This record gives sequence, structure tokens and C-alpha cells, in this order.
Amino acid sequence: MIAAIRSIFYYPVFYGISALLVLISVLSIPFGRDALRRAVANWSGWHRWCVVHLLGAKVRIEGEIPKHPVLFAIKHESFFEAIDAPTLLEFPAVFAKQELFSIPLWGHSALVYGLIPVARDQGARMLRQMVAGARERIADGRPLVIFPEGTRVPHGTRPPLQAGFAGLYKLLGIPVVPVAVNSGPLYHRLWKRSGTITYRFGELIPPGLPREEVEARVSAAINALN
Repeated sequence: MIAAIRSIFYYPVFYGISALLVLISVLSIPFGRDALRRAVANWSGWHRWCVVHLLGAKVRIEGEIPKHPVLFAIKHESFFEAIDAPTLLEFPAVFAKQELFSIPLWGHSALVYGLIPVARDQGARMLRQMVAGARERIADGRPLVIFPEGTRVPHGTRPPLQAGFAGLYKLLGIPVVPVAVNSGPLYHRLWKRSGTITYRFGELIPPGLPREEVEARVSAAINALN
């Protein structure tokens, strides 16, 4: 009953203010990337505030977060970690499904902010575009974020990593930091629950490893909280 009451309050408050913040992000674009960056950070920070203060959840971080550009490979159990990325990391460039960029207002802001579209059905051509976009973000000193399983998955499941992850790892030549997160049982439901959402940052994986090895290490690390 408490979870239902918290959720009933959370939805209109978070999404109502979010509509305003997304509009502000669009209006901030003519004022430069820094203005858009602040607007996105405010939206993500608002989400974290609502999760903590309205849903009664705690967010715990285990392990070290590198400050230099790396590819963060994050477990994806709910929308929580996607919205929380600009709060968790410093100006991240996230690989996101291409269809998300068709969302009115949000999609345009996402492109200007520097998110990288992913269309799996376009094969090598899309991979080249993703690599080019990622290298531009790296040159700007930004961390990259990918959800290597490709979509949200239920807590406790371990689907194989998408093939594109290994291609990016090989072509970008930067370290990977796997990140486990256990948001699913609390956040991926209609009636959201209070509790603790944990991020666990794994050991840095150097570039240049064989595909089988890097996939095995990433899969094991991002599922450490399952």
C-alpha cells in the first residue's frame, strides 16, 4: 500500500516537471552546449531527487569511477540507469536506440547533447557512424555509455551481449568499465518500491583483448548483482 501511494505521487510530480525541463532543454540549445548540458543535468538530478525523496529509495555506489574517457558497459534493468546517467557520470555520451530520437523535442535535444544513435538493422554502415561519433566524444574528453545487452532485461537474467559491443570495443581501442546495477526489482514495475539501488563498478578492462574474453569478463561483471 505504501509503495502504491508513493508511486501515485511520484508519477505526476516527476513527469509533470520533466515536461517543463525537456522544454527548457530545447529552448537552451541556441545558448550553446553548456546551457543544454546544465538543462539535462538538472532533469537527471530531478529524477534522482524524486527517486530518493518520493519513492524512498537509496542509491549506493561501489567501486571507483574513472575520470578519464572509458566505455562504461552498464547492466540495463529499468529506465532508472538511463535517466540517471548524467547524474552518475560527468557529461556522458550514451549509445541509444535510434527510434528514441524521433520523440518530439527530446530527440532533437538528445542529438545536440551528443547521444549516439544505434540502429542494429543497418549493419556495418551504422557501426562506422557509431565509431565516428564515439571518437568525437572521446576527443572532447567525454565518457561513453553503452547497455551491451541491447535493451532492458529482467533482474536475474543473463542474455548474451549484442554483437555490436565487441565491434565497438575493438574499433575504439579504449578501456571498458563494466557496471552492475540492480534497479529492476525496485524501479521496473508499476508500483515502485523503496530500498537500495546499487551501482557496482568493476575492474577496468584494457583494450585489445579477444572478443570471447572481453565479452565473458563484461558479462560476469555486469551480472554481479543478479
